[in-house]
Amino acid sequence: MPEPYVIDLRSDTVTQPTPAMREAMAGAEVGDDVYGEDPTVRRLEALAAERMGTEAGLFVASGTMGNLTCLLTHCVRGDEAIVGSEAHVLHHEGGGAAALGGIELRTVPNDARGMLDLAALEAAIRAPGGLPRTAVVCLENTHNRCGGGVLTVEETAGVAQIARQHGAAVHLDGSRIFNAAVALAVPASRLAAEADSVTFCLSKGLSAPVGSVVCAPAEFVRRARPIRRMLGGGMRQAGVIAAAGIVALETMVDRLAEDHDNARLLARGLAQIPGVRLDAASVQTNIVIFTVDDGAAFRQRLREAGVLASATGGPNRVRMVTHYGITRRDIEEALERVLRVAARPTAQPAA
Repeated sequence: MPEPYVIDLRSDTVTQPTPAMREAMAGAEVGDDVYGEDPTVRRLEALAAERMGTEAGLFVASGTMGNLTCLLTHCVRGDEAIVGSEAHVLHHEGGGAAALGGIELRTVPNDARGMLDLAALEAAIRAPGGLPRTAVVCLENTHNRCGGGVLTVEETAGVAQIARQHGAAVHLDGSRIFNAAVALAVPASRLAAEADSVTFCLSKGLSAPVGSVVCAPAEFVRRARPIRRMLGGGMRQAGVIAAAGIVALETMVDRLAEDHDNARLLARGLAQIPGVRLDAASVQTNIVIFTVDDGAAFRQRLREAGVLASATGGPNRVRMVTHYGITRRDIEEALERVLRVAARPTAQPAA
């Protein structure tokens, strides 16, 4: 029999907009954003740029669109972007850089938190005049496939120093950069300071229904704006959704600490369950990744018990993500259900 209610831990993208967001959306002042006439979009872009410490912002439909817009602005066809071996832009963004930009993605290893190996990075960047040209180095903070790992200000600066020594730009996929900022107790602008462009998502932990923002120098954003339109991002009266993004930035950042606390509670509980392999101390933000035997069957049994989880980086790696709408009591209930699932023997195939 199914459990009385579903606890959805697949992703922080399943968050619902807050009542304040719904109210702001209903009353949003709008105009045609392609003409630059939507005052709510303009306000969101200015607020986002202020939070990131950049000159300008550009509202885009998604983090994938934001990353691709930045890559297409940094690169010309035939250029190379260096990315981590576990980067979201490599594994989860549909190959857009290659398909639409003719950009080669070259990988260097990520460590367990998502940091690039600096020696491998320096070795990978091509010498001046080499082909393809290494145009940009991409970082991710927090790092999705590396368990929500956080990169420090100093680590980002180390990557940027190597990139700039070789004439390459730095792009920061900061989809969850506010999670990193809360975890490190530093402003997000410090984490973005060494990047030439940065994206962040409004629709993950910040709980807005749609959207991301590209933040960069004004000249970069000027060149990126027509690329956004080419990608289908001219959203016209987009203030209706930008209004929720403003509420997200003004009211939803500090509460991310609650998600982090719940993730640590979840990780400590999971680590005590037989058959679950997890270093609970490694959990820094709101993503918990653990390993089990026969992950597909395990996730299906969890689903039947009313707990939704996702696979990441391999069939036996299970990801759970805490977010707005998930309470401490939900975590405690989820752990009880996982314990029951883990204690249930796997069905054996018929002889």
